[in-house]
Amino acid sequence: MVKPIVIAEGTPEERWREWPEPARWPELPLTDAGTPLIVAPHPDDEILGVAGLMATLGRAELVAVTDGEASHPGSTVHSQTDLARIRRAETDEALRRLGLGDDTVIHRPGQPDGKIDEEPLVELLTGLLSPGRWCLATWREDGHPDHEAVGRAAARACAATGAVLLEYPIWTWHWSTPGDTRVPWDRAWRVPLGQNARKAKRAAIEAFPSQIAPLGPAPADAAILPAHVLARFDRPYEVVFRPAVDGGPAAVRNKTDGPAQVRNGTAR
Repeated sequence: MVKPIVIAEGTPEERWREWPEPARWPELPLTDAGTPLIVAPHPDDEILGVAGLMATLGRAELVAVTDGEASHPGSTVHSQTDLARIRRAETDEALRRLGLGDDTVIHRPGQPDGKIDEEPLVELLTGLLSPGRWCLATWREDGHPDHEAVGRAAARACAATGAVLLEYPIWTWHWSTPGDTRVPWDRAWRVPLGQNARKAKRAAIEAFPSQIAPLGPAPADAAILPAHVLARFDRPYEVVFRPAVDGGPAAVRNKTDGPAQVRNGTAR
């Protein structure tokens, strides 16, 4: 089943806030977080998904898989080369606003936006991970092909190294609904955010004007993340999915009967 990502539609944040189930999810203990490896398909995915966690910890290592150059494929304002440069700079500023200093390591393999090659990504992640290290990546069934490719690559790298896989949803909040059986809510963990972490996350999101505001008046330059989308990432908590524990902390959930990937160029 295809999960269409249409910017003008989606589940309103009010419905998610009315859902009582998240209050019952266990709180993710951070004692073993160390310096987590955060894997982002596009610049800003890591901020939307786990910026509060990064701000709370005050440390992270980032793999920015693509430069997000295809976010506005028909832009009348910026070329893809321009967008890649802009979005790299936005990432740097966002991390600064989270309180992560200039010594934060960022790996930029420069994979093509919309055409992520999993094999070299698995190799890169395997070289960066170790037993017990946290690896946070987009959920393997999030609904965007790049997000799902990153999730699969991270799952494979964690299985090979004994690292701990934590998957964060992004577009899931858009296409799914509370209680949606396609989503593994039984594996959901909450990351509560204090006031300072929430403030830092808001500031980090605002570091991406190329995504949250129009580039110009043409429809092709419209904001990718309008207000109704951003509302889903201003909660007092973040959510990650932990794999089933059978086989140890690095065990992964291999699901073959899930919905098909979305290949919709409007979403990132």
